[in-house]
Amino acid sequence: MNNAAKPNPLIELSITLIIPSIILMKFSGSEDLGTVNALLLALTFPLLWGVRSLVRERKVNLLAVLGLVSILLTGGIGLLQLDTHWLAVKEAAIPGLIGLVVVISAFTSRPLVRVLLFSPALMNVELIQEKLHQRGNAVTFEERLKITTWMLGGSFLFSSAMNYFLATWIVNSPAGTPAFNEELGRMNLLSYPVIALPSMLIMIAVFYYLTRTIFELAGLKLTEVIKH
Repeated sequence: MNNAAKPNPLIELSITLIIPSIILMKFSGSEDLGTVNALLLALTFPLLWGVRSLVRERKVNLLAVLGLVSILLTGGIGLLQLDTHWLAVKEAAIPGLIGLVVVISAFTSRPLVRVLLFSPALMNVELIQEKLHQRGNAVTFEERLKITTWMLGGSFLFSSAMNYFLATWIVNSPAGTPAFNEELGRMNLLSYPVIALPSMLIMIAVFYYLTRTIFELAGLKLTEVIKH
């Protein structure tokens, strides 16, 4: 069993977002670092943190892999001096693909909300299903699960659209220039209040809708539903 303490969220946020953003904004034009070295240094912090997370967990973590891919793509766009349009596409692609997969799963027999929220790891699924069958609400619950899946997919699609908007709005300078790195740092800093917080609120609303549905159809309270 891994008894390592969970990292402090403030430290994690600083290493993966705040420090790289400050490096990009403040040191890209310096004579000591320069554009390319500043970008490489900024990428080092989240990259090493992602590798550290993979090593400590001793398993492939999908979110960690997506984070590493995102970092490498960002670095590649800057180092290869590609058109900044590709940065906007990259920022939108990952949450957009996740959202699309989640929405499509709503039309299958296994909507992904069963994996992400209505999961035996998080909820007492057997108890909930037993109560649903007793009340004759099993079919209605499946229909509500599809609605929950669409809402969940919508949160990722919202993030995708906002990522694209933020990237096209802020990053306009040619890749590989100090101005590009400064704009990239500004975009990373703004992504938390502009994208992450609203997305979190949407996720909370989705979870609230699911738990209210369980209470309405199965008669179970939140304390009875969540696994302790």
